[in-house]
Amino acid sequence: MCDTCGCHEEEGSYRIIRPEQQGEVLLTGNGHDLNHQKAHTHPHSHDQEHTHPHSHDQEHDDGRVQYHNHPDDHTHSHSHDHEHLHAHNPGQVTAGEGSRVTGEGTGGSSRRVRVEVDVMQRNNLIAARNRGYFEAREMLALNLVSSPGSGKTAILERTISLMDRERICVIEGDQQTALDGQRIRATGVPVVQVNTGNGCHLDAEMVNRAVRELNPPVRSVLLIENVGNLVCPALFDLGESYRVVIISVTEGDDKPLKYPNMFRTSHVCLINKTDLLPYVDCDPEQLKTAARSVNPKLLFFEVSARTGEGFERWISWLSKACQ
Repeated sequence: MCDTCGCHEEEGSYRIIRPEQQGEVLLTGNGHDLNHQKAHTHPHSHDQEHTHPHSHDQEHDDGRVQYHNHPDDHTHSHSHDHEHLHAHNPGQVTAGEGSRVTGEGTGGSSRRVRVEVDVMQRNNLIAARNRGYFEAREMLALNLVSSPGSGKTAILERTISLMDRERICVIEGDQQTALDGQRIRATGVPVVQVNTGNGCHLDAEMVNRAVRELNPPVRSVLLIENVGNLVCPALFDLGESYRVVIISVTEGDDKPLKYPNMFRTSHVCLINKTDLLPYVDCDPEQLKTAARSVNPKLLFFEVSARTGEGFERWISWLSKACQ
């Protein structure tokens, strides 16, 4: 279980694929390995038999720390090829920077040690590297976030059709399939698909590795379609220039109040599917008022990805942001 957002990745892996290569997996990785820091970790090997009272505080990929206490007469031969926490001396533990150690124990008894760390520290470090890369290459990177079904991919398709395709590349994020990646590939721009498995968001490392595969040109526009979710993606900085939250009128006008973190951390809000306003119970002005109550600086564009209504203003802003 991810301690930061609650998502669960049983296999602990994500996949990066090229839609045009029939789903061929280019890279795999553990998206949650970067969401925690290991405290006093060291790879080592014990190949001899030995008898000693000791405790292994083993940190798993998902950030959990499991405690193992062996009795004094426990004799075994084992080999450790992985990094883990070792507390050989009862009452003593070395923690990483930014960690907090709690626990209790007396004399020679074993201690249970709880190590608390900044789980976002590594993600933010990689996000800063991404941002530096984008700035050095004069790239504009947009992180498109929304709930499922808001029309992110349709907005991407129409946006691409109205801009210089030579400057655009796309990262598509979904839990499974390359369906959206294939839709974007049909527009003629470079795209890679990131499948997060059971993960509910993209993180900075996933974007970092996907960008390496794309190898975008200088002064390009990187459009990142995040996993559909109004909660967890708000927590993860990807190194983007702007975060763009997309909401459709079919979702009602109270979502900014229900999911304030997403709107608070965004720079731009696209209100999509305005062609459906006559048929749904949504007041765009009420939606804007709700959003401004959590983020007064939010910039709004009312658009319809189906009809193209409102895209002139959106493309005009995007073109200026690229300069």
